[in-house]
Amino acid sequence: MHYSGIQQASTAPEAPLLGDHLAMDLINTQARSHGELQEFWRTGDDVLRWLARCGITPAPDAGPVDLAALLEQAQALRALAQQLITRCKNGKDGKEGDIDGLNTYLQAYLSAPLLERGADGQLMLGRRARANALACLLGPVAEAVAQLLAEGDFALVKQCEHPDCILWFVDRTKAHKRRWCSMALCGNRYKAAQFRKKNA
Repeated sequence: MHYSGIQQASTAPEAPLLGDHLAMDLINTQARSHGELQEFWRTGDDVLRWLARCGITPAPDAGPVDLAALLEQAQALRALAQQLITRCKNGKDGKEGDIDGLNTYLQAYLSAPLLERGADGQLMLGRRARANALACLLGPVAEAVAQLLAEGDFALVKQCEHPDCILWFVDRTKAHKRRWCSMALCGNRYKAAQFRKKNA
């Protein structure tokens, strides 16, 4: 797929956020473009930007972010998530999957309850991360993967049907008939190709 319409200010392409679930968007940080694998995470800064787009930012008191370690750990988490999610999608129970690896991310993500006031002044109970910077950044992503594995309906976890696309999504449509990562990106391309074949 070609993502020329999804750009950063630096004009480097950004990973599409089309998965309707953080775990899907994690896997979708790699895509296929013109038959070749496209890596959206080339640096730790790429990972930080992606996390910020997903609403995840470093905790104020978590300390500095080691960008090289962030890139390495984020890519390892993505590979782990892809392995476990693919196994579950293929009807395997995950017993052979590395859930211990995922638990390492989860156990490093420490948080504590915090009573705070909302914008309207009302009290609300939230949680504040208390771990190091990497755990604070990758913990919520690992938690989303774990939540999908434990509670997700894998009949609704799908991969785009376009032959040149490898993106994943959770089908939240009412009829559960979503076929494409995006109608604009893959659905229209597929329909145009079929139309050309029919009229050739």
